[in-house]
Amino acid sequence: MSDLDQVFRALANEGRRTMLDRLCAGPASMGELAEPLDMTLSAVEQHVRTLERCGLVRTEKRGRTRYCRLEPATMSLAEQWIADRRHLWERRLDALGAVLDAHHPPTEEPA
Repeated sequence: MSDLDQVFRALANEGRRTMLDRLCAGPASMGELAEPLDMTLSAVEQHVRTLERCGLVRTEKRGRTRYCRLEPATMSLAEQWIADRRHLWERRLDALGAVLDAHHPPTEEPA
């Protein structure tokens, strides 16, 4: 599976997206990530491992607590892929608009 596939697979889950949203505000413990979610700490740990495997999150153990932080550079893979598609479709729609304008020039409104 490509890096990009792994990122989109990780982003496909609502719980993981919620965790990433929380991590946008700064590092958080596993318990803090679990608070707004209706899942066990064990389930949160599994989701964090998925986020870690694809590089979206990095974890670090301090004492008995594991903290997570966002790795924004990995998110840029998905952002670039989406931006490339958006640019392609904008060019195509602009070309379609030009063709339509050439065949149907705008009519002037009566004053």
